[in-house]
Amino acid sequence: MIYEWSNLAQRKPLRRLIQNGTARPIMTEARDGRLCEMEKWISICDAIAGEQSPSDASHDISHCRRVWRLSLAIMARDAIEADLLVLMAAAYFHDIRNYPKNSSLRELTSTHSADRAVELLSCHGFPPEKTAKLHHAIAAHSFSAGIPPTSNEARIVQDADRIEALGAIGLARAFAVGSTLGANLFDPDDPLAESRSLNDRRFTLDHFQTKLFHLPDKMNTRAGREIAERRVLVLRDFVSNLMNELHLADVDSAA
Repeated sequence: MIYEWSNLAQRKPLRRLIQNGTARPIMTEARDGRLCEMEKWISICDAIAGEQSPSDASHDISHCRRVWRLSLAIMARDAIEADLLVLMAAAYFHDIRNYPKNSSLRELTSTHSADRAVELLSCHGFPPEKTAKLHHAIAAHSFSAGIPPTSNEARIVQDADRIEALGAIGLARAFAVGSTLGANLFDPDDPLAESRSLNDRRFTLDHFQTKLFHLPDKMNTRAGREIAERRVLVLRDFVSNLMNELHLADVDSAA
């Protein structure tokens, strides 16, 4: 069975899927009493990823579920043709291997995740003709891997994962990751690195300038770019508010 987005007329049935990522998809076998294939695979992937995903708060199963929902939203908004099964599995397993950002293995994280995903899902009867697409969609999602996404599934998942680095969620995730790396929140003497080189290994706030502020320009899809442009404003507002607080500007205005 092929799950593809190929027609605007199919847009309405996707709304329930986008809401929670687990509702019945476009194609269903409920008429003959069996669970639809996509429901079965969502349950399998959610269970496996829930057990196998990293335990850190930034790359846990909740992150995977949000990437899946974002992927669906991007696909629907831009009416992109994509294999739903590959898209869903890639969203759930893209971080099944997650080496620390300061690890020498970091650039291999997405490839190792792709290898592990194929290994795990093959044991559950994942269609062998789809494993190459799944492997690429996972391997290409990573910023550090530098693998260009060449399929719609890979482009969508990459956008969805990068959107997760922005907005209120991205803000929380950035400081959670910084904490695990032992980074300071920011340089108290020069928070915006106006007189020093940026170093996001030492200061989490520096990561906003080295990477996060640039993500909207790196999106593959129109919907991804629009969402990213809105969410990056949350980060910019945070930096502005932080500087106001450090200079007690909010205290002066209150007086």
